[in-house]
Amino acid sequence: MYTNTNMATDNNQLIMEYMQKVAARHNFACLLHEKPFQGINGSGKHNNWSMTTNTGENLLNPGDTLQDNLQFLTFVTAFVEAVDRYPEMLRCTIATAGNDMRLGGSEAPPAILSIFLGEQLTAALESLETGAPIHAVSDLIMDLGIEAVPSFKIDNNDRNRTSPMAFTGNKFEFRMLGSNQSIAGPNIALNTMVAQVLREFADQLEGADNFEKALRRVLKNSIRNHKRVIFNGNNYTEHWLQEARKRGLPNLKSTPEAFANYCLDKNILLFENHNIYTGPELMARQEIHLSDYSETITIEARTMLTIAKREILPAALAYSQDIATGYAQKKMAGLEALTAIEDRLIQKLSQDCDELVADIDRLEMTLSENKDIANSQNRANHCHDTVIPAMKALRLVADRLESYVASRHWPFPIYEDILYYI
Repeated sequence: MYTNTNMATDNNQLIMEYMQKVAARHNFACLLHEKPFQGINGSGKHNNWSMTTNTGENLLNPGDTLQDNLQFLTFVTAFVEAVDRYPEMLRCTIATAGNDMRLGGSEAPPAILSIFLGEQLTAALESLETGAPIHAVSDLIMDLGIEAVPSFKIDNNDRNRTSPMAFTGNKFEFRMLGSNQSIAGPNIALNTMVAQVLREFADQLEGADNFEKALRRVLKNSIRNHKRVIFNGNNYTEHWLQEARKRGLPNLKSTPEAFANYCLDKNILLFENHNIYTGPELMARQEIHLSDYSETITIEARTMLTIAKREILPAALAYSQDIATGYAQKKMAGLEALTAIEDRLIQKLSQDCDELVADIDRLEMTLSENKDIANSQNRANHCHDTVIPAMKALRLVADRLESYVASRHWPFPIYEDILYYI
């Protein structure tokens, strides 16, 4: 069997590089950052995953015969079980500092791994599990009994754009990837975990006297034990967060939280069983990813400090000086009663500049603390728990200044201009 990922991975890397080169040729910059602007949709990738035989047959295509549909449901069930057993690893494969900024809203799925199957396919799996016939599911051709597998047409129009993983007719879409990352890591994980489940299916079916009966039993047990990961509703709601918690699904909201679960025993065993990675290699990769996260946050924080100290604060002070000059001129002209506007603006500017300086100092202090943390997990945790909140606080007061400092003083295009006018 093949998953056709090598060429797709290479092509994806080449197109990202080519986009940046073409943009530069035309004096543009191609941003592959997952969330460059607050308040608008981020930028991610949909990784379409399927399996084909060496003759080109897509194993995720439903067929017209009982045998074809049993085959199809076998591979769907294996995929569902794989996602339910290894959600922490899948979450790690898409965990980056940039991607953390978009997951959970603005057409990006949340951090909880779940699978959208749609009404028809969900009903078919329930029928396999319980043996009960399916009633009134649109476009499902019912030829059912306890031992029957339905013949059905799959609705390939996925209407649920909030789901991190969705079946879309003859493939699964993994929608959590960030725009800047390679698709190799997610596909290595998906290929390996599905291969592990299929190997276990094969071991259970080896030498079975009645293959079809044994297969139904294997699928029934798998669906019963792993159906908790199937969810066709709105993944953005508080109800789903509570429901996912009840089901025991992990909610690893940040990259440091995700990579704390990277080297779980089950993950090491998975990759060692298939000669993909050894335990020490996984630990080295964990170290690299955590260090990359911390360095990314540190670079962004230092850039923010440079902008705040060398651009925003001088602009606000220059505007304040302009207002103060007008205030003084009115007083000299005997128009002191008309200085109320200038007086309020000077006080507001003074307060916001004081807050800006305080937030600059706080961010510099958190970066100094972070530099002295040797352990990569602890350093990444500190970046997430302390550095990023300090960055957000500095951003708030800078945004406030942007909203009223005169445009002739402001050193950048304002946020609205960048998003809507330029």
